[in-house]
Amino acid sequence: MATTTQNVQAGEQHLAIDGVILKVLTPYPDERGFFTELIRATDPFFAEGFAQLSHSKMYPGIIKAWHIHKTQVDWWYVPIGRLRVALHDLRPQSPTFRKTIELYLGEDYPPAVLKIPAGVAHGCKAIGGTTHLFYVTSGTYNLAEEGRIPHDDPTIGYDWVSGPAIK
Repeated sequence: MATTTQNVQAGEQHLAIDGVILKVLTPYPDERGFFTELIRATDPFFAEGFAQLSHSKMYPGIIKAWHIHKTQVDWWYVPIGRLRVALHDLRPQSPTFRKTIELYLGEDYPPAVLKIPAGVAHGCKAIGGTTHLFYVTSGTYNLAEEGRIPHDDPTIGYDWVSGPAIK
């Protein structure tokens, strides 16, 4: 299965899967450090609203895949470390049904918040040091909402265990 790697540019970007949006952030540095606004309630990017904020710590090489929600929307932010993120559209009504994309979040990449719609399978691999993922969800934890797909599902065809391409 072909995977599209997304490049990050300034501003809000609608990525190659319908409804997946990357909001590139603007840090405001000064001699004290920096300030960056992530999400605000009035932002159309955040229209589905806040229900829960969570924090996940991952050690180098850890893979968490595949995860999917029936109705919940996720917003991901990686302030420390680096993640390789893959998304696969499993919404039969979507114009991007069965499309897979890959992108990178965290240090060494432009700061960004990733919006993952319901029905889009998602996973990540910690590729640089200990990585911290902060994520907001549109619903509170509900076991009935949670879905799992094996990391090596042949219908998705994504390779989580390979390293970077040799160039």
